[in-house]
Amino acid sequence: MQFIQTIQNLREVLEDSRQNDLSVGLVPTMGALHEGHLSLIRKSASQNDLTIVSIFVNPIQFGANEDLKTYPRRIEADISLAQSHGARIVFAPSVLEMYPNNKPMTLIRNAQIESLYCGAYREGHFQGVLTVVAKLFLICNPDRAYFGTKDYQQLFLIEKMVEDLNFNLKIIRVPTLREDSGLALSSRNEYLSEQDHLNAPAIFQGLEAAKKAYQKGESRVSFLIDIVRQSIELKKGQVQYIEIVDSSTLLPILDEIKGQTAVILVAAFWGKTRLIDNIELF
Repeated sequence: MQFIQTIQNLREVLEDSRQNDLSVGLVPTMGALHEGHLSLIRKSASQNDLTIVSIFVNPIQFGANEDLKTYPRRIEADISLAQSHGARIVFAPSVLEMYPNNKPMTLIRNAQIESLYCGAYREGHFQGVLTVVAKLFLICNPDRAYFGTKDYQQLFLIEKMVEDLNFNLKIIRVPTLREDSGLALSSRNEYLSEQDHLNAPAIFQGLEAAKKAYQKGESRVSFLIDIVRQSIELKKGQVQYIEIVDSSTLLPILDEIKGQTAVILVAAFWGKTRLIDNIELF
């Protein structure tokens, strides 16, 4: 496995790979790898000759009051984990390498969706995500890129960017991995207190209960949202938002689900830790 920190070095290595007709998979991460990330790496390794794991804590997707400085960084452990699960290259550029002029003047955005849901509370976040992901696609030129479905809005925006800007790659969705309790794996779970860690699975329990109600014939948006809200609040969580959206457009469904595939999106706090999750209704 190779550890690479510069764009030029990575491109030179990848040029050799391309000349040998090797397929390339990319797993973009911000490090602090957990089993969810590792499932992406394993999936890529099973489908490609060469898997690149990028590790870059992207400053332009963090807001002024968010956890950029305290975001967990453990590069040596991450390199070892990536290698042991099939990565052939770990690309870990510095901020200066990715943004030589401190902050890029050219940013990629989706004006229709970026300010909804998570974007309503994290100004500029999705601009930062789309910009860095586009840069990684252009730098790595992968055949496939792998993303978990936990960050559903992010995944939707990346897929639309690939479609709208004609990136020559395929986005592979990988299902959310969960703890035995149902809590979605996240680097931020380690911020939870012991008691909050016990309570936080209520976010997924509420989603599952809403899905069961939908499958039994309940289609009223307000009723389904209340099921999720009550589950979270019963376990001392603070709801930031709960929305039911059309999966094909990510626009909100206002009154009743009428045949379309819908997704419940939710963000909630336990203490100062913000967690997100979702579930598809079908």
